[in-house]
Amino acid sequence: MTDIHPDTNPTADPATDPSTDAARVRAACEALAGAGADITFTAVAHASGISRATCYRRRDLRAIIDGYRSRHGELLTLTGLADRVDNLTQALDAVAAKVRRQEEEIRALKRRETPPTTRPTHKQTGD
Repeated sequence: MTDIHPDTNPTADPATDPSTDAARVRAACEALAGAGADITFTAVAHASGISRATCYRRRDLRAIIDGYRSRHGELLTLTGLADRVDNLTQALDAVAAKVRRQEEEIRALKRRETPPTTRPTHKQTGD
Protein backbone atom coordinates (compact mmCIF):
# COMPACT_ATOMS: atom_id res chain seq x y z
CA MET A 1 0.00 0.00 0.00
CA THR A 2 1.37 3.39 -0.95
CA ASP A 3 1.11 6.50 1.13
CA ILE A 4 -0.39 9.26 -1.04
CA HIS A 5 -0.56 12.76 0.33
CA PRO A 6 -3.76 14.62 -0.56
CA ASP A 7 -1.86 17.68 -1.82
CA THR A 8 0.31 15.78 -4.29
CA ASN A 9 -0.51 14.54 -7.74
CA PRO A 10 0.06 10.76 -7.83
CA THR A 11 0.36 10.77 -11.63
CA ALA A 12 3.06 13.45 -11.73
CA ASP A 13 6.59 12.35 -12.43
CA PRO A 14 8.64 13.22 -9.31
CA ALA A 15 11.71 13.81 -11.46
CA THR A 16 10.01 16.67 -13.34
CA ASP A 17 7.45 17.90 -10.81
CA PRO A 18 8.39 21.48 -9.81
CA SER A 19 6.65 21.21 -6.43
CA THR A 20 8.74 18.14 -5.62
CA ASP A 21 11.92 20.04 -6.51
CA ALA A 22 10.87 22.88 -4.24
CA ALA A 23 10.15 20.45 -1.40
CA ARG A 24 13.52 18.75 -1.90
CA VAL A 25 15.31 22.12 -1.85
CA ARG A 26 13.45 23.18 1.31
CA ALA A 27 14.29 19.89 3.00
CA ALA A 28 17.95 20.23 2.02
CA CYS A 29 18.06 23.80 3.35
CA GLU A 30 16.42 22.72 6.61
CA ALA A 31 18.89 19.87 7.00
CA LEU A 32 21.86 22.15 6.31
CA ALA A 33 20.57 24.80 8.70
CA GLY A 34 19.89 22.18 11.36
CA ALA A 35 23.43 20.89 11.03
CA GLY A 36 24.81 24.43 11.24
CA ALA A 37 26.34 24.13 7.77
CA ASP A 38 26.61 26.98 5.30
CA ILE A 39 23.66 27.12 2.95
CA THR A 40 25.28 27.40 -0.45
CA PHE A 41 23.96 26.48 -3.88
CA THR A 42 26.53 23.71 -4.10
CA ALA A 43 25.60 22.26 -0.71
CA VAL A 44 21.86 22.48 -1.41
CA ALA A 45 22.31 20.90 -4.85
CA HIS A 46 24.30 18.04 -3.34
CA ALA A 47 21.86 17.49 -0.47
CA SER A 48 18.74 17.70 -2.65
CA GLY A 49 20.02 15.74 -5.63
CA ILE A 50 19.11 18.61 -7.95
CA SER A 51 21.82 20.06 -10.16
CA ARG A 52 23.38 23.32 -9.10
CA ALA A 53 22.56 24.79 -12.53
CA THR A 54 18.87 23.99 -11.99
CA CYS A 55 18.98 25.62 -8.56
CA TYR A 56 20.42 28.78 -10.12
CA ARG A 57 18.27 28.75 -13.25
CA ARG A 58 14.88 28.22 -11.64
CA ARG A 59 13.80 31.38 -9.94
CA ASP A 60 11.51 29.61 -7.45
CA LEU A 61 14.36 27.38 -6.24
CA ARG A 62 16.75 30.32 -6.12
CA ALA A 63 14.24 32.25 -4.00
CA ILE A 64 13.91 29.35 -1.53
CA ILE A 65 17.67 29.01 -1.17
CA ASP A 66 18.18 32.76 -0.87
CA GLY A 67 15.42 32.88 1.75
CA TYR A 68 17.25 30.36 3.92
CA ARG A 69 20.55 32.12 3.30
CA SER A 70 19.09 35.46 4.42
CA ARG A 71 17.85 33.90 7.66
CA HIS A 72 21.40 32.84 8.36
CA GLY A 73 23.20 36.14 7.80
CA GLU A 74 23.28 36.85 4.09
CA LEU A 75 20.59 39.52 3.90
CA LEU A 76 21.13 41.10 0.51
CA THR A 77 21.24 38.61 -2.32
CA LEU A 78 20.86 39.23 -6.02
CA THR A 79 17.63 37.24 -6.12
CA GLY A 80 16.24 39.14 -3.15
CA LEU A 81 17.16 42.46 -4.70
CA ALA A 82 15.70 41.41 -8.06
CA ASP A 83 12.46 40.40 -6.35
CA ARG A 84 12.32 43.71 -4.50
CA VAL A 85 12.93 45.64 -7.71
CA ASP A 86 10.20 43.63 -9.47
CA ASN A 87 7.76 44.29 -6.63
CA LEU A 88 8.57 48.00 -6.57
CA THR A 89 8.26 48.24 -10.36
CA GLN A 90 4.85 46.56 -10.27
CA ALA A 91 3.69 48.85 -7.47
CA LEU A 92 4.96 51.92 -9.31
CA ASP A 93 3.22 50.82 -12.52
CA ALA A 94 -0.04 50.34 -10.61
CA VAL A 95 0.22 53.79 -9.01
CA ALA A 96 1.03 55.41 -12.37
CA ALA A 97 -1.98 53.71 -14.00
CA LYS A 98 -4.23 54.92 -11.19
CA VAL A 99 -2.92 58.48 -11.52
CA ARG A 100 -3.54 58.39 -15.30
CA ARG A 101 -7.13 57.19 -14.76
CA GLN A 102 -7.77 59.90 -12.18
CA GLU A 103 -6.32 62.58 -14.47
CA GLU A 104 -8.62 61.40 -17.27
CA GLU A 105 -11.60 61.54 -14.91
CA ILE A 106 -10.68 65.08 -13.84
CA ARG A 107 -10.39 66.21 -17.47
CA ALA A 108 -13.79 64.65 -18.26
CA LEU A 109 -15.38 66.38 -15.26
CA LYS A 110 -13.90 69.73 -16.23
CA ARG A 111 -15.26 69.36 -19.77
CA ARG A 112 -18.75 68.69 -18.39
CA GLU A 113 -18.66 71.62 -15.95
CA THR A 114 -17.30 74.21 -18.33
CA PRO A 115 -20.13 75.84 -20.26
CA PRO A 116 -19.52 76.29 -23.93
CA THR A 117 -17.87 79.60 -24.58
CA THR A 118 -19.78 82.05 -26.67
CA ARG A 119 -18.25 84.82 -28.59
CA PRO A 120 -19.13 88.20 -27.29
CA THR A 121 -21.23 90.08 -29.77
CA HIS A 122 -19.87 93.45 -30.76
CA LYS A 123 -22.17 96.17 -31.82
CA GLN A 124 -21.25 97.57 -35.08
CA THR A 125 -21.45 101.26 -35.09
CA GLY A 126 -22.43 102.96 -38.22
CA ASP A 127 -20.07 105.80 -38.86
